Amino acid sequence: MGIVPKSGDCTSPKGFLAGGGTCGLKASGRPDVGAIVSTVPATSAAVFTKNLVKAAPVLVSQEHLRATGGRQRAVVFNSGNANAATGTQGLADARQMAGRFADGPGSAYKVSVDEIFVASTGVIGVPLDMDRLGSGITSLHLTADGGAAAISAMMTTDSVPKSAAATFVVGGTTVTVGGIAKGAAMIAPHMATMLAFVTTDAAVSPAYLQEALVRAVDDSFNMIVIDGDMSTNDTCFVIANGDAWTGAALDGTQAECADFEAALGHVCGELARAMARDGEGSTKFITIDVRGAATREDARRVARSIAGSNLTKSAVLGADPNWGRIACAAGYSGAALDPNRIEIAIGDMTLVRSGVATQYDPERASSQMKGTEVSISVNLHLGDGEATAWGCDLTPEYVRLNSEYTT
Repeated sequence: MGIVPKSGDCTSPKGFLAGGGTCGLKASGRPDVGAIVSTVPATSAAVFTKNLVKAAPVLVSQEHLRATGGRQRAVVFNSGNANAATGTQGLADARQMAGRFADGPGSAYKVSVDEIFVASTGVIGVPLDMDRLGSGITSLHLTADGGAAAISAMMTTDSVPKSAAATFVVGGTTVTVGGIAKGAAMIAPHMATMLAFVTTDAAVSPAYLQEALVRAVDDSFNMIVIDGDMSTNDTCFVIANGDAWTGAALDGTQAECADFEAALGHVCGELARAMARDGEGSTKFITIDVRGAATREDARRVARSIAGSNLTKSAVLGADPNWGRIACAAGYSGAALDPNRIEIAIGDMTLVRSGVATQYDPERASSQMKGTEVSISVNLHLGDGEATAWGCDLTPEYVRLNSEYTT
């Protein structure tokens, strides 16, 4: 029957509570601790950063995922401190976060320590203040409308909250997928400096949930680029509690799996695009559509290469239709490419055909780049491979923000 996009967040699916609060990790006094919990047992899946320097909460969450075989039902998190490069004390602190939640807000729902995912975001290399954070976790008040508070608690340099939801119907019952995320910089393929927490009231087997999440992340969070830097803390969790489900758990064989994956993909896609739109200091959102590649993976390489090109991003900032920068980024992407076949368009204007510039009007081409949204299309004319990536322009404000991040 298809899916219906909705406004919503991690508490939109049945049986989920969330909340956020302030414990003093941020000098600004803004919210910095939060949690999500399923009131009933659940299955889970996760995708983590591929950076070899992994933060303590990533390592602890991986431990819990392995120990339970994908049975997490809660997330406890903080912002303002990444708990990365903090040694054995960092691991102990991440485990203590789970313990404080299990003994505190999670105790009402009999949540065990290994049923809890842990996440942190913020400055790297600084030990957590567990006196403050532990008290903050214990005092969290989780409610069925606490999604907005949870979003506020996960934000760092984000300028806007990020949430999404979608529904589909199975046997007359509405099933929901919802999610929240943070991320505005250190955004690169293989996720970003991002946290994304997705929930659903569908019943899904752990193995299939992991497969579906990997596919959704591959087409969403792995296709956004803000600055090309891969974080130590990248994490995307999904928790499925089956609270709106009456049949057998989805395992990849049922017809309903198509709608579930479409809803999951929609939520992840909306959250990913919201990150790209909110890139630190950015003024323009860029969509890069690539088609005609020899393979799908080649199309992905080209799209991500263009999205990550600082020269292209700078050209977009200045509304400079310098298509040579786009062609250059496509050429070093590692994809199969014949320079005599490439076609490049900005907006609705084709600037290059068969590898040669058309007789375009530079002023009109520039006008295609002066709005807050810019589209770049590339056709390699080699096959049927297609992909889309998203990014933003590169501005002096981005440089300022990141030159002063810890000072």
